[in-house]
Amino acid sequence: MLKTNLNFQPNRLGESAINASRQMWLAGLGAAVVTRDWVQTEAGDVFRTLVKEGTVVESRAIRFVGDRIETSVSLANSVWKETRKTVESTVKQAADTAVSIAQQVLPKSLPTFELPGMPKARKAASPAKRAVKAVKKPARAAKTAKRGRKTATKRA
Repeated sequence: MLKTNLNFQPNRLGESAINASRQMWLAGLGAAVVTRDWVQTEAGDVFRTLVKEGTVVESRAIRFVGDRIETSVSLANSVWKETRKTVESTVKQAADTAVSIAQQVLPKSLPTFELPGMPKARKAASPAKRAVKAVKKPARAAKTAKRGRKTATKRA
């Protein structure tokens, strides 16, 4: 059997933990001081350089995306126009075909029939009759005006 000889000393373990945490604290303070010094002396130039580089990259990206969008919009417009032309021609062909089929199938004049309860259609008056009625209307208006004047004078 193997004997293990461990020297377990709780006081030393506590001191090591405290020393390690203190060293971390001091390292953090040192980093803060170094950062503060760097910001006061060199950070302005580095920051300006970073801003310039970022501006250049951004303008390239915007130009690239803009070119892609312009190309896509142009392609979409041309596809839309072509689609519209195709649909219009297809609809026109279908309408022409329907008209020609209807002209072949339907008789030249359709029979007329009357439904019970429907008013009978009036025959259109000939142009000569319409002209005579138009002449008579002003004469009637003149007679009515004379009658109105006669009754007005009788009352007065």
